[in-house]
Amino acid sequence: MIKYVHRKDLEVDKYNFCIENSIQSRVYAFSWYLDVVANHWDVLVLNDYEAVMPIPWKKKYAIKYVTQPYFCQQLGVYSKSIISEEKIHEFISCIPKTFFKIFYQFNSLNTIKLNYRTNYILSLKQNYEIIKAGYRKDRKYRTNQVKKKQFTFINLSIHELINIAKQYYKHIDLSNKDYLLLNNLISKCINENKGFLLGVEDNESNILGGAFFVKTNKRIYYLFSVVTPKGKKDNVATLLIDKIIAENCNSNLTLDFEGSMIDGIASFYKSFGGKPEKYGFLKQNNFSFLFK
Repeated sequence: MIKYVHRKDLEVDKYNFCIENSIQSRVYAFSWYLDVVANHWDVLVLNDYEAVMPIPWKKKYAIKYVTQPYFCQQLGVYSKSIISEEKIHEFISCIPKTFFKIFYQFNSLNTIKLNYRTNYILSLKQNYEIIKAGYRKDRKYRTNQVKKKQFTFINLSIHELINIAKQYYKHIDLSNKDYLLLNNLISKCINENKGFLLGVEDNESNILGGAFFVKTNKRIYYLFSVVTPKGKKDNVATLLIDKIIAENCNSNLTLDFEGSMIDGIASFYKSFGGKPEKYGFLKQNNFSFLFK
C-alpha cells in the first residue's frame, strides 16, 4: 500500500535508511538535503518504508504544484531492490490530484517511458593513469599544460565562491534568494560532512576559480563551479576535476558531473571519459481540482 505522508509526520530515520540503502541512492533525496532546497516536501511511502518517493512542492496564489528544486537533479522512487515500471506508475498515480501542475525528475535507475535528459558520470574504480588515458586528446593536453603553471589549491570560502559567480556569471540568472539557498546548502552539506569547497589561486594569490563538491559513500557530485576570465583561459575547471579524479581513484565512487543538455558543457564532461546517464522527467497539468 502506498500512502501520502506529510513531512511533519515522516519517520525520518526510516526514510533516510531507505534512501541510504536503496540501489538508486542519491544525495538529493535525504531529508536534511530536501529541508534546505525544497519550499515544501512530502513523501509517498510504500508499506513500512520499503520504497519512498519524495514530492517537493510550492504554493502560489493558493495553487499547489510539484516542481523540482534547484540543485536537486534526480529524485524519483528509491527502494532496496529493482522496482518495476508498473510500480513506478503506481507511485505516480498516488500523487494527489490537488497539485495543479507536476514537473518532476526521476533518477536514472527508475526505468519508465518518459522524456529524458542526460547526465554524465565517470567511474573512479581504476587507477589515475588508466582513467586519464580515457581523457580525450585535447583534455589530456590541457590537463598537462595547466599543471605546468603550478597553481595552488586552496580552501575556498562560500563567500569567495559566490562572489565570483555574481561577478562573472550574470548569464545564469540566479537571484539573491537563489544564492542564499546555495549558501545554506553548502553550509549544510559541510556540517553533515558531505561536502567540501576547493579553489585555485595563481602565484600572486589571485583566486582563479573554485567548485563545491558533495561527497557520499557512492558519488561525488560536481554541484557548482565558477572560474574568473583568467581561470577560464588557464583551464582551471580542468585542473579542479582532474584533482578530484586523482584523489578519489581506486575507489567505488562515481564522479557525477550533474549535466548537461548544453552541447558545449556536455562535450567538456565527455572529454574526461564521462558516460551518459539518462533520467526521465514527468511534466503534466491537472485541472481536476477546479471542479471539486
